Amino acid sequence: MSISSSFRSLLQQLSPAFTKPSFQSLLMLACGWIFAARRTVTGMILAAGVVGRKHHSAFHRFFASARWSLDALGLAVFGLIEPFCGQGAILLAGDDTLARKRGLKVFGAGMHHDPLLSTRKVALTSWGHSWVVLAVIVQFPFRSDFCFALPVLFRLYRSKQTIQREGGTYFTKPQLMLQLLQLLCGHRKNRRFHLIADSAYGGKSVLCHLPGNCDLTSRLHLDARLHAPVDRTCKNPKGGRPRKRGERLATPRQMLQGRCRRLTLNRYGRRDRSRVCDCVAHHYHTPDRLLKVVAVEPLTGGRSVQAFYSTRADATAEQVLAWYAMRWSIEVMNHDAKGSLGLEQPQGWSQPAALRTAPMAMLFYSLIVLWFAENGHRHYQPLDRPWYIGKRHASFADMLITLRVQSAKEEVLQRATHHTLLRKPTRILLHTLKLAA
Repeated sequence: MSISSSFRSLLQQLSPAFTKPSFQSLLMLACGWIFAARRTVTGMILAAGVVGRKHHSAFHRFFASARWSLDALGLAVFGLIEPFCGQGAILLAGDDTLARKRGLKVFGAGMHHDPLLSTRKVALTSWGHSWVVLAVIVQFPFRSDFCFALPVLFRLYRSKQTIQREGGTYFTKPQLMLQLLQLLCGHRKNRRFHLIADSAYGGKSVLCHLPGNCDLTSRLHLDARLHAPVDRTCKNPKGGRPRKRGERLATPRQMLQGRCRRLTLNRYGRRDRSRVCDCVAHHYHTPDRLLKVVAVEPLTGGRSVQAFYSTRADATAEQVLAWYAMRWSIEVMNHDAKGSLGLEQPQGWSQPAALRTAPMAMLFYSLIVLWFAENGHRHYQPLDRPWYIGKRHASFADMLITLRVQSAKEEVLQRATHHTLLRKPTRILLHTLKLAA
């Protein structure tokens, strides 16, 4: 088997990040990752049909000891995404996701909060890896009403107990997110970035240390201490040092007790009516940065009262709420990377293998969506399902199927035109049927 020529040309642009032998291994593993039912290394080389072409240990060494950098590869993928981001600020989404694992000897594995098993009353944990992910939010012409989060940079979070057991320096998840932001913002110093993250990455540990060319939109506590801007030209009438903070303002919860605007918001695929109140203020921990604060009380939809903020103080309340709604695209990416690309399935346990294999699945997610946006949407043929009239657009599973179909079609047609006997194409079709079974 081989992958589609258009997808191979997309991968070819990443070749400077690898040595020549490693890049050849990547091409074979990419084919296996696309066609395999289970994404272990041996499962991928079986799906790619390359058993015997290289020793199987060479594909294991691609993750465990080959000379290539995950950060450099992520920045190269960002270079492919950047042309679709327009001339304004590049929107980023930050989050962490759990990849469940088995085995006590897997590097970096530990007990982490499991949001799928937990409830509001009971918090449960699972054994595995917790990945901090930075993704680029993009809207493509083939689907202008939908946002895709394309992951580019990654850090493995290790708990204090894991650090004590394995050694190393402990970093919190917000600190790891800052490392990713500084890497990406430093890579493109002439561009403006805008991070959208939930409350875990909206505290002072991130807000007070943002890169100079990066803004932040996140959740805010309903009882947050807000202050009016202080006039630096006025001296303190009581003497002493000038004031750092202005007059105390109402908290977001208190803001909703007064008169508010009523808006109909299009968020998360629904139209909800809400009471909205906003102001421009300083947070107690950031007296030198103006924030746009928005408090929302949904009147329909069953959601609770929420508050948001953005370092873009000139933004409107509608813009802040629309930005935060875009954050949901990274949750969709986490779901698709686990369900369709086997994020949790690779079995590597050594340190380099553990740090490289799962992020590769998320990078393939970005590349497949890019391929579909550039080329694949022209070949997409939805199944005829008259009982499912609500589906109008291709999901990520449809993109993956389209790539598989195009790869198999090109391989069969190429072999059929170059050989008088159809022995090779027949073998390819039988191999594809085995994978489907």
